[in-house]
Amino acid sequence: MSPMMYQTYQNTMDMTAPWRNGASTALSYLKMLPSGFSDKVFGRLGATLELMSRSSLTYKRPAYDIKPVAVGNREWPVIEEVPFATPFGSLLHFRKDGAPEQPKVLLVAPMSGHFATLLRGTVQTLLQDHDVYITDWHNPRDIPLSQGKFGLEEYTEHLITFMDQLGPKSHMIAVCQPSVSALAACAIMSEDNHRARPASLTLMAGPIDTRIAPTKVNEFATSKPLKWFEDNLINYVPMQCKGAFRKVYPGFIQVTAFVSMNLERHVKSHKDLLEHLAKGDVEKADTIKTFYDEYFAVMDLPADFYIDTIRDVFQEHLLPQGKLTYKGRAVNPASIKKMGLMTVEGEKDDICSIGQTLAAQDLCTGVRAYRKVHHMQAGVGHYGVFSGRKWNNEIYPLLRDFIHVNS
Repeated sequence: MSPMMYQTYQNTMDMTAPWRNGASTALSYLKMLPSGFSDKVFGRLGATLELMSRSSLTYKRPAYDIKPVAVGNREWPVIEEVPFATPFGSLLHFRKDGAPEQPKVLLVAPMSGHFATLLRGTVQTLLQDHDVYITDWHNPRDIPLSQGKFGLEEYTEHLITFMDQLGPKSHMIAVCQPSVSALAACAIMSEDNHRARPASLTLMAGPIDTRIAPTKVNEFATSKPLKWFEDNLINYVPMQCKGAFRKVYPGFIQVTAFVSMNLERHVKSHKDLLEHLAKGDVEKADTIKTFYDEYFAVMDLPADFYIDTIRDVFQEHLLPQGKLTYKGRAVNPASIKKMGLMTVEGEKDDICSIGQTLAAQDLCTGVRAYRKVHHMQAGVGHYGVFSGRKWNNEIYPLLRDFIHVNS
């Protein structure tokens, strides 16, 4: 890949911005026409203008839009606050003022090309019975190069720091990719007898040992030498951005790969959106728009973090082999003792297959058997482990009870 590819992409987006802005302005004028007139005469024109105005990615985090939560006999509004932050991430608290005291939970979001808002549904559900915090990662294209690097070790360090902010008897839930760092952080904190080591750790669909039943994602990560990933997927943040010249795995490349895997479905979705907009079917159009507002809100990945993950997690399998280190120290999951451990997997998960997360149970030999829980959810894929109907009705009640038993 040309080291200027990201710069070229950004230049193209900047040059075509007037067309999108123009389409948005024209659409706003079209909507000023008398009710019914624009639908009948200019419906398709309006639909076309709206699609034109939406034809770009965004690098800004969408809103969480968390709704009031029922606790006891009343609803509590949810207030977002940031009690602690670093250049690379915020510890975001979903505060319910005046609500009864509940177990504190740190929800560890993946750094995988999308923002932590991907877990808004997980947050909404957890808030019923927990005081919820989330790792709200910042887009590296907005982080000046002077702030240093962010690799797998820095990710783990952030989790330890965030848990320290929550304080003793708090709990940690890691979703997908950060399960390795979460387990490493808990091992280090346990070994140090850290005052804020988690009371429980839940790992959901995480790649603890990707040697077990490798998926296509795992196979791709091992199909090429590390240098191939460095040469073909890493680029420099454009000079227009605050993070100019920082090395990243660009978000636009990631989303392009995701779209190409299901191109026909995405084309059909946009054709359907055009028709719904033209016919004035607002509800159906909004459903599609909401999905793509999140899907096309992309985050670059710091190059160090991406390469460390490919090498340490997917190619060399350091954690399950007892070779992972943190600041020169061996990471020893067996040192975890005074902590509950829950692992959750999905039957149809084609990203993190059955057994890869369960492997954490064998590594944590110091955890008493009665404090270990494993759940394999039938009928769900990767995202169904932490979102959707079966997450709400079948997985969450088990997780809630596990956390409360360990509080």
